[in-house]
Amino acid sequence: MIITKTPFRMSFFGGGTDMESFFQEYGGAVLSTTFDKYCYVTVRHLPRFFDYSTELSYSKIERVKSQSDIDHPAIRNAMKMLDMHEIRLTYEADLPARSGLGTSSSFAVGMLNAFYCLKGKYADKKRLADEAIYLERVLCNEAGGWQDQIAASFGGMNRINFNKDGSYGVNPIIIHPDRKKKLNDNLLMFFTGFTRFSSDMQKANATGYAEKIKQLQRMHELVDEAERILEDKHSDLDDFGRLLDKTWRLKRQTGGAITTDSIDGLYDRGIKAGATGGKLLGAGGGGFLVFYVVEDKKISVMEAMKDLLYIPFCFEDSGTQVVHYTPETYVPKDEVV
Repeated sequence: MIITKTPFRMSFFGGGTDMESFFQEYGGAVLSTTFDKYCYVTVRHLPRFFDYSTELSYSKIERVKSQSDIDHPAIRNAMKMLDMHEIRLTYEADLPARSGLGTSSSFAVGMLNAFYCLKGKYADKKRLADEAIYLERVLCNEAGGWQDQIAASFGGMNRINFNKDGSYGVNPIIIHPDRKKKLNDNLLMFFTGFTRFSSDMQKANATGYAEKIKQLQRMHELVDEAERILEDKHSDLDDFGRLLDKTWRLKRQTGGAITTDSIDGLYDRGIKAGATGGKLLGAGGGGFLVFYVVEDKKISVMEAMKDLLYIPFCFEDSGTQVVHYTPETYVPKDEVV
């Protein structure tokens, strides 16, 4: 039996510039972090006592006799890609899916990590990220960028650069622990209660793409500014919050499905209560709002957002990891004597 633990990510700056159609022409960059909310994938070989060969438990339960009968596209394609047979897979998570935190990509990374372990093979973080991108963007044909898979695999607070030649680089943010803790303490996250499919949001926002290039290029430039604020101990950390507000206002211009009147109302409520800045996480349309709030404004912001679920969190640095490993001896059915 294998159990993997894979973090969710919080993207601060550069979202949208990780789309292949954008960065292969203009280059891109994202500043993001993973935090201590996780998805857990448990995988083992299914004992041969049943009239089905594979059992999957996520938001629904599937029991099938062949890979092609699996409804879940990521599981079906991953099993075919890695030649997995006769398995029982269970998915659990600390936070809901379709909420703007890269949950589907965290699942893809954690599942691939578990599959490799079940086969007795080691896959490094880059391989897991690359194959999760291929799984979601090519095999499943889901619209979206590359940042989620990379963040979930590598973990930590990073600047991820996307290059015109189709490569990427992961550069850790060099920030003093005390400054990083203050940043963590000044970020408040709330669940709006709305969920959506990120790929659907990406498709909805794809129209009028040419008009959004300037906004995306400016959002790319803000990654440099945000990185400087975090790494320069003499800079005002509160400028990070002000920059979040700036990138959110730019993000809103990149697609009609990014926000709604309800989301705008919630955001404005947080700002009026004293938040320096903030943004909606993910592709838009719902999910989690994060605000940057200085210490003496926290009570008023918490009061203003009291009808939403507050989610405390801490940054994490591990990325996907195997938390339980019990090897199994597996002999394919056609080789059983």
